[in-house]
Amino acid sequence: MAIVDVTIIPIGTEGPSVSEYVAEIQHVLKKFEEEGTIQFQLTPMNTLIEGELPELFKVLQAIHEVPFSKGISRVATNIRIDDRRDKPSTLSGKLESVNKKMK
Repeated sequence: MAIVDVTIIPIGTEGPSVSEYVAEIQHVLKKFEEEGTIQFQLTPMNTLIEGELPELFKVLQAIHEVPFSKGISRVATNIRIDDRRDKPSTLSGKLESVNKKMK
């Protein structure tokens, strides 16, 4: 299982707010989650997605397309992948590990 940190930046919007694009991306992610393909978490600065790497690439392509489908002509997508293969890695597991060490 891999974890992806992704930020999608529509370039050339009419104003500084991008929340309408973020909301639409979250709708797309929800569909993948309902299919059982991924788990995801929205944060104030990015979105975290966990799943099998081949599926994550499909998800990334789908959400990268969202601003284009809303009329934007340029999109910058930043992706960071954490692909740990020596043991299972999940969003909740990573947080749990840190929280245990904080006690």
